[in-house]
Parts: sequence; C-alpha cells; structure tokens
Amino acid sequence: MFWSAFRLALSAIRRNIGRSMLTILGVVIGVAAVITMVNVGAGATQAVSDQISSLGSNLLMVRPGQRLGPGGGGATRAPPFRAADVEAVSRLSGLSAVSGFETTGVVAVFGAENWSTTAVGANQPYFVARKLELSSGRTFNEAEEQAGRAVCVLGQTVRKELYGERDPVGTRLRVRQFSCDVIGLLKAKGQAAMGQDQDDVIVLPLRTVQRRLTGSQDIGSIAIAVSDAASVDRVKSQLADLLRERRRIGRNEDDDFNILDTRQIAEAATGTTKVMTGLLAAVAAVSLVVGGIGIMNVMLVSVTERTREIGVRLAIGALEGDVLMQFLIEAVTLSVIGGLLGLVLALIATAILAQVMHVPLVFDPLTNLMAFSISATIGVVFGYFPARRAARLDPIDALRHE
Repeated sequence: MFWSAFRLALSAIRRNIGRSMLTILGVVIGVAAVITMVNVGAGATQAVSDQISSLGSNLLMVRPGQRLGPGGGGATRAPPFRAADVEAVSRLSGLSAVSGFETTGVVAVFGAENWSTTAVGANQPYFVARKLELSSGRTFNEAEEQAGRAVCVLGQTVRKELYGERDPVGTRLRVRQFSCDVIGLLKAKGQAAMGQDQDDVIVLPLRTVQRRLTGSQDIGSIAIAVSDAASVDRVKSQLADLLRERRRIGRNEDDDFNILDTRQIAEAATGTTKVMTGLLAAVAAVSLVVGGIGIMNVMLVSVTERTREIGVRLAIGALEGDVLMQFLIEAVTLSVIGGLLGLVLALIATAILAQVMHVPLVFDPLTNLMAFSISATIGVVFGYFPARRAARLDPIDALRHE
C-alpha cells in the first residue's frame, strides 16, 4: 500500500512539475540558509579557536594593572615587574616555560626600506611559551642574552616589508639607533584573536631592549606556559599568591596585576560566534516555515483540483487512510526533494563563503542531518491538514464536483 501511494504521489508531482518546483522553493531556500549559516558559523568558531591557540599552549600572560585594554584600571600606576619576579615565578611547579618580556614600537631600516613594527625584548623561553617556530636560522643563546648582544629574530611581515622574498638571516638590520645581526626568521602565525598581526615583530634579547631601547630594567609582562592544562587553575592561584607577596599587597587590597588565561579568551570569543550563528540560523529557519505554508497551500489547491479523482477512489473501495496516505506522502516527497536540493546548495555556498571569509570549511553531519529531517517533518506537519481534508470528502459530493 505504501509503495502504491508513493507511486501515485510521484505521478501527481510529475504532472505539475513547474508548480511542484515553485512549491519546494521555500524549503530549498530555508534548508540551504540554515545549513550554510551553521557551517560557516562553525568555521568561524574554528578559526577563532585556532587563532587563540596560536598564542601559546596553556598560556598565562601577567601584566601590571587590574585589567587589560582601554581604561585598564591602574595599568599605568602599577609598578612594572623586575627580573627577580620572573625568577621567582619560574620556580613554581608545573611550568614548561617562563619569560619576562618588554615591547616597544620601533622603525626598522634595511637598505632603502623602512618599516614601523614592534620590538619584543625577551628570553629564550619566550619562543617556547608563545609557540614561535623558526623558518630559518636560530634563536639567541644564553650568552647573547646575558651580554645583551645586538641580535634579532624577525617575523614574516617584517621580512616581507624589508626584504621581499629574500632570506634575511645573516644580514644587518638597523633598529632605531643601533644595528643588529639577523640570526633567525620565524614561521608565519597570522592574526591573533583581537586582530593583531603576530608576524609584525622583531624579537631581541631582553637586556638588549632594556639597554638600547627602553633605558630601564622594567619588565612589562611575563609569559608563562603551563605543562598540563589541568593544572592551569592551580598555577594561577599559586601565581597570584606569589605576586601579591612579592608586591606587598595587603589582605584587603586589590591586585595591581592581571593574569590573562588564553582559555578565557577562547571561551568568550567562541561563545560569541556560537550565539551569533544560532541567531542567524534561527532567522534563516523562518523561511522553512514559509516553505511549509507554501506546501500546505498548494496541497489544498491540489485537493480541490482532484476532488473528482478522490471521489472515484473512495467509490471503488479506497479507505480514508489510503487517501490520507497518498496526499501525505506527496507533501513529504516535496519536502524531501526540497531538503536534498537545499543540502546540495548549502554545501556549494559553504565552500564559496569559506574561501571568501578565509575560515576553515567545516561540515557538521549532525547539523545537516537535523536540517534535512526538519524539512521532512515540515512535509508531515503542513501536509496533514490537506491530506485529512481529502480523506474526509464524501464520495457522492466528490463525484458531483466539476
């Protein structure tokens, strides 16, 4: 009985192929919009997560001041860190790398080219904490750090702006008022979560920056890589207690430093993208409802046009359930065809948008299956009323219908 009803439904759809295509257009657009929004949103979330993870593994950043960013709650009044603070922090357990670092803006010059960039004075563990890998050359060693040698490692943006496609290792680069030997070139890391170019940097020994650029022993920040992700909260607590003790902060006084956990940035950023994706998908889902209403309207018209056919079927012995099944299957078939076409359209749109937006192409089978199932459900929900109306027609009245 089911297959017979299915064949009758397909026959009815083929008889009015143009109207059938227009009927499912709303479902096609709805399914395509929902799947595209969800997949692109998942790709954006993955891109943000990858950008944050590029900052470093289980990374803690400690800076003076009560909070980061504009209006930083005393960031300018809080005392900077000292080398002894970094040494004390490095003695905590569960750490894989600790480095104090200081940043300052500089103009780098090579030949006739110049470029405004950021100079970072750091120790060798900074490369480990920030997951900085070399494309060529080497990092500075302990002897060069202690002596404050004029050596530097360049980011890819600086290399591109000053050297083009050439390898800068072995050349001499002028940084503000002194020249330094380029001993290494970093691999590209791309943009950070907040939009900063992580490749627009020159890394020098901390003492070199302190002596030649800042003229002080101040350390603006401390980068800390925790060995085990499960130990991050414990390390943060120990770190806060240590710094409060070293900075002589009273029991009832607020911290004059800020510990930034990259996990918090990841949770906040990915949470925001997920909320936006959900909102966009909800708006797109409205077109699915519109498509369902379109199916119901066309099915009602179909019932009216085929009243005499329905009367004949009922008169020769067809049951109400048979007629109900026929029209219900017809509505579901239209929805399923619309869902399949919408799925194909969504995959094409997702691939194009992923290229345009420079986000990973993410295909979530569960979400796509859910959207497709919803399209079939719409056929059942919105097709039931017309099908029930057809099944309840009186055979005598139906046969008299012109």
